[in-house]
Amino acid sequence: MAKVLRIGNSSGFWGDEPHALRRQLKLGKLHYVVADYLAEVSMSILHKQQKRDPDLGYVSDFIEHVGIGLEYLENQKIITNAGGNNPIGCALELQKLLSVNNIDKKVIAVVGDDLMNNVLSLSKSNSFSHLDTGVLFNEVGNKLVAANAYTSSEGIVKALKYGADIVITGRASDSALTIGPLIYEFAWETNDWNKIASAMIAGHILECGSQATGGNFSDWELVSSWDDFGFPIVEINEDAQILVSKPGNTGGLVSVNTIREQLIYEVGNPKAYLGPDVIADMSEIELEELSDNKVKVSGVKGIPPPDTWKVSMAYHHGYKASGSIMVGGDQSLEKCKVIIEAFWKRLGLDFEKTQVNRIGIDSLGKALKSESNEVLLQFVAFDSDKSKLVKFAKEVSGLILSSPQGISAATSRPRVQDVIAYWPTLVNKADLKMDLYEVYEKDSKLIDSFTPIDHVERAETDFPSESFEPSQIDILIADVQSIEVKMKELCLVRSGDKGNNANIGILPRTKDIYQFMKKNLTEKVISGWFNDLGVTQVDKYSLDNMMGLNYVLHNVLDGGGTVSGRIDSQGKMLAAAVLSQKVWVPQYVYDSIQK
Repeated sequence: MAKVLRIGNSSGFWGDEPHALRRQLKLGKLHYVVADYLAEVSMSILHKQQKRDPDLGYVSDFIEHVGIGLEYLENQKIITNAGGNNPIGCALELQKLLSVNNIDKKVIAVVGDDLMNNVLSLSKSNSFSHLDTGVLFNEVGNKLVAANAYTSSEGIVKALKYGADIVITGRASDSALTIGPLIYEFAWETNDWNKIASAMIAGHILECGSQATGGNFSDWELVSSWDDFGFPIVEINEDAQILVSKPGNTGGLVSVNTIREQLIYEVGNPKAYLGPDVIADMSEIELEELSDNKVKVSGVKGIPPPDTWKVSMAYHHGYKASGSIMVGGDQSLEKCKVIIEAFWKRLGLDFEKTQVNRIGIDSLGKALKSESNEVLLQFVAFDSDKSKLVKFAKEVSGLILSSPQGISAATSRPRVQDVIAYWPTLVNKADLKMDLYEVYEKDSKLIDSFTPIDHVERAETDFPSESFEPSQIDILIADVQSIEVKMKELCLVRSGDKGNNANIGILPRTKDIYQFMKKNLTEKVISGWFNDLGVTQVDKYSLDNMMGLNYVLHNVLDGGGTVSGRIDSQGKMLAAAVLSQKVWVPQYVYDSIQK
């Protein structure tokens, strides 16, 4: 029988469920646990921590999570990017915890993704222009607070060859955490592109934790036991066949549809999903439900990666403050109108950017507009002049006694915050140097240094969006043979952010629905649903094998992350907005659901 490796995930983001690692160690029967804690904004937060205290700069939650699961920490190896900007510091703290509990583990830290000290020298051979807008780096270079490359699996593989039980990296790419142990255990060649792409897809399924096991699932009503959620496990053999499951006797759901949703999450062109190890092509993936909570994934193809790695930079972009009051009772909308007008007039200042969110009414855009007798009225302001934000903060609380009846304090006086903006760019991987440190309880030792491997092979990395010819039927206009239904009846939907852009993956439930949507759910229709959110362009991609349509919406998140004044700054609610839309479809298309 072919060797099979079992890898489970215990964290999808910084702030994930604290007991997930313990549950995976206890129930998963795993060889490896991978734990992803980082996102674009995380690195800038960690840099701020480290500026206050040089010993910080890592995700301390990881140490807590290991502590909770210590009694089940046996032979499983752990791979995590919790090291953030200080992998060695994280490893030192972990070794202290292990030593106190008389646990002997070899811990190796992978260092080299943090480019902050080398940005000036690297800029001589790298333009560092903005990946989406093309704006030149000199616009923000003197305001930079963080710069981290999304590194490949190479450092993880080397650490495992040195005998690591626990590998702690900085901003490794999400999938690298899974690719590394697979290359090491199966001795795959790093240019066996189909196998490496399969490993990348396995990592993509795992990287967001319980999103692969029913979290954020469109058909959430099918999910059981929300209080005891099972995190995902992948079993992979030497031929790169993938089986997705979760621990027995845990809640959640693994099905073809939960995996379809996760596969299309936060990708651009699904036929060219870029990573530092490989470019994965999802267009021939096959999904097969073998039994309850077990799905087989096969048919992944891969092509060589580019010679550049993505870099997540962050720079100081002024200040922001936000404050809220609760507005309730009859005529709440009329009250909000009076309060909003009065607030800005009283303040008498112009800001670089402002936002008013009527939470409970339309704060998520017109596509999710509703009616309510209770409104959380939130004021947000941005400016490079901090003194303006100080005045703003003092004015919000003054509304409580000088507004229409039905007002309640919702927050304390707003706090003025630094705004750290996201700057995605590229770096030549040949310009980087990676280091491996074996870390003990009180010190560390450099054990290896290397320049990332550069395969001679190259693939075309310009993958334009597809062109579709709409049919003569307009999805928004009924005829005598049409029926109006909610998108929820027709499709699954998952959405997520990439900086100021967002992707919406739409997964029709039947082939007839897919063929109809592919022709009629145009970029224009999607743009129309979200035109109040400022979308400037929509790209559309199709996946016939998975009946999937992926839409990338440009400039839809008001800057995204900390720069956005919106409640949904990461685009997670765009999927809910799509599911709630009513559309006209031919009767035969709707009837295909019942077949």
